[in-house]
Amino acid sequence: MTGESGRSARHRRRCRAGRSLSVRSLAGQVFLLQFAVVVLLVAATLVALVVQARRDNMADARNRTLATAQTFANSPGIVAALNSPDPSAVLQPHAEAARKAAGVDAVIVYRLDGITLTHSDPHQIGKHLIGPYAQAAAGRPFTRTFEGSLGLSVISAVPVRAPDGSVVAIVSVPVTVEKVQHRVDRQLPVLFGGAAVALVIAVGGSALVSRRLRRQTHGLGPTEMTRMYEHHDAVLHAVREGVLIISAEGRLLLANDEARRLLDLPADAEGRHVTDLGLEEDLPGLLASDRPATDEVYLAADRLLAVNKRPTAPHGPAGSVVTLRDTTELLALSGRAEVARERLKLLYDAGGRIGTTLDVKRTAEELAEVAVPRFADVVTVELLDPVLSGGEPSAASPDVRRVAVAGLHDDRLLYPVGSLFRFIPAHPVARAMEGGRAVLVRDLSADQSWVAQDTVRSRRILDHGIHSLLAVPLRARGVVLGAVDFWRGRASPPFDEEDVSFAEELVARAAVSIDNARRFTREHTMAVTLQHSLLPRGLPEQSALDVAYRYLPAQAGVGGDWFDVIPLSGARVALVVGDVVGHGLHAAATMGRLRTAVHNFSGLDMPADELLGRLDELVSQIDAEEVTAGEDGQGIAGASCQYAVYDPVSGQLAIATMGHPGPAVVHPDGSVDFPPVPVSPPLGLCAGLPVESTELNVPEGSRLVLFTDGLVEDRDRDLDTGLATLRAALTGPDRTPEATCARVMDALLPERPTDDIALLVARTRCLGPDRVAEWQVPRDPAAVGPVRTACARRLTEWGLEENVFTAELILSELITNAIRYGGEPVSVRLLRDRALIFEVADGSSTSPRLRRAKATDEGGRGLFLVAQFAERWGTRYTGTGKVIWAEQSLHGGATPGAEGLGEILLGQWEDTAL
Repeated sequence: MTGESGRSARHRRRCRAGRSLSVRSLAGQVFLLQFAVVVLLVAATLVALVVQARRDNMADARNRTLATAQTFANSPGIVAALNSPDPSAVLQPHAEAARKAAGVDAVIVYRLDGITLTHSDPHQIGKHLIGPYAQAAAGRPFTRTFEGSLGLSVISAVPVRAPDGSVVAIVSVPVTVEKVQHRVDRQLPVLFGGAAVALVIAVGGSALVSRRLRRQTHGLGPTEMTRMYEHHDAVLHAVREGVLIISAEGRLLLANDEARRLLDLPADAEGRHVTDLGLEEDLPGLLASDRPATDEVYLAADRLLAVNKRPTAPHGPAGSVVTLRDTTELLALSGRAEVARERLKLLYDAGGRIGTTLDVKRTAEELAEVAVPRFADVVTVELLDPVLSGGEPSAASPDVRRVAVAGLHDDRLLYPVGSLFRFIPAHPVARAMEGGRAVLVRDLSADQSWVAQDTVRSRRILDHGIHSLLAVPLRARGVVLGAVDFWRGRASPPFDEEDVSFAEELVARAAVSIDNARRFTREHTMAVTLQHSLLPRGLPEQSALDVAYRYLPAQAGVGGDWFDVIPLSGARVALVVGDVVGHGLHAAATMGRLRTAVHNFSGLDMPADELLGRLDELVSQIDAEEVTAGEDGQGIAGASCQYAVYDPVSGQLAIATMGHPGPAVVHPDGSVDFPPVPVSPPLGLCAGLPVESTELNVPEGSRLVLFTDGLVEDRDRDLDTGLATLRAALTGPDRTPEATCARVMDALLPERPTDDIALLVARTRCLGPDRVAEWQVPRDPAAVGPVRTACARRLTEWGLEENVFTAELILSELITNAIRYGGEPVSVRLLRDRALIFEVADGSSTSPRLRRAKATDEGGRGLFLVAQFAERWGTRYTGTGKVIWAEQSLHGGATPGAEGLGEILLGQWEDTAL
């Protein structure tokens, strides 16, 4: 960690150095300028040295070649060698020795006719030399640059003279320019190395100078330094605090305009010792010392100054900086600032404590509690009476109800909570509600406008020490909901105008919460009313099931659970339990739509699976219509339904379910079973797929338990645990459906239900053989008479002789229709239940329809007669055909006599037709 901290510190220093040497800072600009000058000087010097070296080497080449040529030309014996028979053999060894000794490229001797006698290249000996030798042949030595056989060379030529002074030969010594350049190149590394060393030394010196400059300018650029000085000067003289800079010796170095004004300093104060400025004796002692100070108060003339003193080291030279602030008015302002701070804190606390629930009364209580005792000693809240039930307040009903009192323990002093009363027009609260503005009564004893409300209570209030009242109307959306009364007693000052604005702000915030609670109450009441109007008001009369139910809405609001008991034809009964996801008006309205649809589909005597299939299509259609209408989020988010049909004749239960938990069956011996029921997806998700159903044989005396998931599932309980608890609650001796409902609710009802709960318990009954009669009918019109006679005989056995005539008529029409228009087999079933039920089944799926026959028609009046004499009639389809049924009431007055029958028959023809 220490190493990492060190590396981080070095990195930060390098970053600061890099920033300070940037081109924006003055030090960076000076460094770049010095660096550029040094680079230019070093480059110029290096170029000059290279040029001078080349020049010196060329001069050395000329001197060396000339000296070598003169030495060889004037050497003893050269003339004799030239006159020898073979001059080249004599001179060539000496020439090579001289070449090597002098470090030249060649020592060439040639005659005046240009024939080469010696050469560094033996192949050139004896050849004619082409070159500038005319000047040497004339007796004058020379040196020049010449392109010869060795390339571009520096060549010197010297004549060889005979003893008589005549020129007998020429000696030339060349040095190639390439060799001269090679010597210069060998010097270049030394030159470049010296230049690099000089550049490094110069850059290092510039960096040291720039670093010192950076420290002195703090890495600022010229523009920034100018702007900093201008801002420093502007701030120093414009700030409304006095500023003094004092040296370590106690001399005043700088004082701004505010400090001069506060201390009344002389014009020549800067540079003088602080003890010579004529200040009060305590303040100079602080200024001259090295002791820091924080908001120490000193007297300067008639001003009370708050003094702060801090040392300038180590950020600057030794000394101190002193700030002065005039606090003469601070004492007067501090009290008001503290009050304002407390008020702001109270408003902040009120925002968190008021409106925690959507209950009107509780919200009013929270308002009263938050204001006592921090703003008032006693607070009362009155609301217009319709507000408590969620209604719209109206000026036509000025009666108010006191809903909250805080800070008072004597109930006799003010109207108690719950009391309903009306303020007189002159009362401050009535005036506040009427005008929509707060009414302040500083001194209650001097104001008689409120006394007439209740003289006895008014006297008690004054005797209790309450002396000031502030009445503020509760307004939301421009409507007055009630009023809040703030009272102060003996230990508190009377209310003033500043209290009025604060109280209005506090009450305005609370009014929004109270109005929200009122609107929630109204919507909740509407939803509950709507749901109750959509749920069954009671159980229909039927003899197949003994039914009891429980319905409990969730605390979160009205939901979409529902149940139904629907009598069907043939003494059958449909049990329905459904659930719509969500709460509120939309869920309740959706539940009503689905329940109505189930009732309508049940009237068509559909099988359970077909009915749920139709309901699924309806939900899909509703969702599609609402999406088309642009009602985002208002579709049916999720719905489930369970539909069961119990037939008391066969004891069978046909059941289908979509997205809903299956039923529980409690057998007569007390055992509990959850029969496997095919579960289809929730409503609206089946996408036209068929819905599965199943049939169960249910013994008489069994209890069918249908429920919604809110009963067995909760945030603290999973489905398996809930079903196990339900099984335990249902297991045991035989109980009535009502007792079963009570036991289940005691075992499973959560303390705070988060979902609606619907529970339906039905004990099964059966129609015994003594109440059922069946006949098979051949497809022959002659068979109608025997069946009709057998039916009359059975009715007589049941003691229903008065129903025989009508029963024969109804059966005759139904059987004749089945034989004439239906298919085999034809059967008749007669049920004695709460009504007399006739059922004629045949193998055709063609359904008859009721119509009014024309005057010229011979037939077409049979179903009309059935509709007239039967209490109700209809058709239901089976797997093998259809059943036409009719019900005849067993109560007196339902069977017409012969005269009545005649009138009904004659009514089918108009008088003109007769």
